[in-house]
Amino acid sequence: MNKILLIILAILLPPVAVFLKKGAGKDLVINILLCLLFVMPGMVHALWLILK
Repeated sequence: MNKILLIILAILLPPVAVFLKKGAGKDLVINILLCLLFVMPGMVHALWLILK
């Protein structure tokens, strides 16, 4: 059930999902930068981190 919630968060708020999965670190910074450029790359990055 937890993974399903993280997937939903990765679609709606990618940086929050990455923070909950990996904590504050380089993955979070990368995801925030991707989300600032465009939302879709940040979403894909968050889903990739959660599903791997």
